[in-house]
Amino acid sequence: MNPPNGIDAYISGFSAGAQSMLQKLRETIQLAAPDAEEVISYMMPAYKLNGILVYFAAHKNHIGFYPTSRGLEPFKTELGEFKCSKGIIQFGFDKPLPIELITRIVKFRVSENLGKVKKRANQRS
Repeated sequence: MNPPNGIDAYISGFSAGAQSMLQKLRETIQLAAPDAEEVISYMMPAYKLNGILVYFAAHKNHIGFYPTSRGLEPFKTELGEFKCSKGIIQFGFDKPLPIELITRIVKFRVSENLGKVKKRANQRS
């Protein structure tokens, strides 16, 4: 299977309901990380800023949001209502996306990735 040619192409391959949620998730990530680059990685939409920030993907019954395991740890108590596993949150199609929580997770990942760059620069000095 060939990777989709960009995030628009990825989103267009799903039902109207899934497309709406995927587009809302995309917009939320873009607002939280305006300097991040959109890419397709592992056949999924992803955002990069000094490394991968987050991925997302549509599945049969949910949208998977992949902020890495470190991206979930600080939000563990707030994620109780969602099905989660290591580095993955599942958002069912039957509920609205938790926009505020997603925004905070993405901003946390931005700060983590920017912190890695500063740490490397300090180690070189």
